[in-house]
Amino acid sequence: MKGIVLAGGSGTRLHPVTRAVSKQLLPVYDKPMIYYPISVLMIAGIRDILIISTPVDLPAFRRLLGDGHELGVNFSYAEQPEPGGLAEAFLIGAEHIGDDTAALVLGDNIFHGQGFSTMLQRAVAQVESDKGATLFGYPVGDPERYGVGEADASGRLISIEEKPPAPRSNRAITGLYLYDNDVVRIAEELEPSARGELEITDLNLVYMHRGDARLVDLGRGFAWLDTGTHESLIEAGQYVQVLEHRQGVRIACLEELALREGWITPEDALRLGTAQAKSRYGEYVIDVARRAIATGVVRPGPPS
Repeated sequence: MKGIVLAGGSGTRLHPVTRAVSKQLLPVYDKPMIYYPISVLMIAGIRDILIISTPVDLPAFRRLLGDGHELGVNFSYAEQPEPGGLAEAFLIGAEHIGDDTAALVLGDNIFHGQGFSTMLQRAVAQVESDKGATLFGYPVGDPERYGVGEADASGRLISIEEKPPAPRSNRAITGLYLYDNDVVRIAEELEPSARGELEITDLNLVYMHRGDARLVDLGRGFAWLDTGTHESLIEAGQYVQVLEHRQGVRIACLEELALREGWITPEDALRLGTAQAKSRYGEYVIDVARRAIATGVVRPGPPS
């Protein structure tokens, strides 16, 4: 499966902060926002990741992430000059996807919860074997503000509503999507919406009408955070801070995830941590690496 992180847009809800920097480069406590969606793809076992952003912001993402070889992954980059809708990511990333399945995660979404790694890997395997699409739903108290999905008892998606006044479900569709290879062809055949964009809901409806869309319920014990406003950005940072301080682990530590997956060695992780040794984040990577060198075991961390 190939991964795509959509990190475009102008972040107007965060102005004036985002007038000079991409929203996805803002810090969520101790690391850039984009680390969180990248970590989701990594724990799903995805190593080939395309970053889509604006022509102005892409150089900054390249400086931050490089080509990914230090983490045992491959980062590539593509431009989305103007907002064209989430589904446009599959047109921009068609060459990147090739003949493979695809995962799309939005650059401002944060996922965290026990068992997320197992859930994701199971969902990836299902898309690769059974085809179709898998979406992820999260219970919210105000579903009328979101795109809402409803599933039958088997988990098959049976309805999607955009900001419905009387929602049939309280399951908001999150910014994580898994698709078979048909997604590129379906995206090519979509018509722009009234706002001139290729809507992800229209793409998902194609799969739903074919009976090939599933909705996985993240449920209790999970956190899904959207960092699109000043308030939600602060709340996300506080959430990460509290968990990291209480548990003694780092959420979305890319070096630790790469080490746990066996994509880099403990010595590689030690070198990466040493390069950031003046920060608490770097100290943590050094500690994880030294423990792995001494014991041969990577200290268990959070799922994302």
